[in-house]
Amino acid sequence: MQEAINSSASTALRDYEQAAAVCRGASRLLHALGLAAITELPLASGRRADLIALGDNGEFWIVEVKSCIADFRADRKWQEYRLYCDRLLFAVAPDFPATILPADAGLIVADSYGGTLVREAPLHPLTAARRKALLMRFGRVAAARLAAKNDPGLSGTSLI
Repeated sequence: MQEAINSSASTALRDYEQAAAVCRGASRLLHALGLAAITELPLASGRRADLIALGDNGEFWIVEVKSCIADFRADRKWQEYRLYCDRLLFAVAPDFPATILPADAGLIVADSYGGTLVREAPLHPLTAARRKALLMRFGRVAAARLAAKNDPGLSGTSLI
């Protein structure tokens, strides 16, 4: 019963249609900037990055999507994501009050058609060991998702 209450409380704090639109636009922007992005990558900490992108220079960007003010205020797990990326950014809709977001993170304003990089994220380089582990995870998950798209019988694998 408590699980159902917690689930409905967290659902009320996130506008899933808005989050999907912002994620799509942010992903389009990342690809336009030359980064390869995937959604919902499980991290070693057990958290999932909303959007993670890999640049041709090996840099990882994590983009935390926020659909509304309540979503931002209720969710502080994004602070842990700095350990898994070279740059941390937020992606929000055009009507989101961006001034409440931390100034030490990048900012993307997006809708379902595309996005704009409003503020670059400061660089905080990953350690070599963490980068290697993340690169392996990114590649394996991306490959497993592509294989599952081509063969729906594979969609139950633990990597996806």
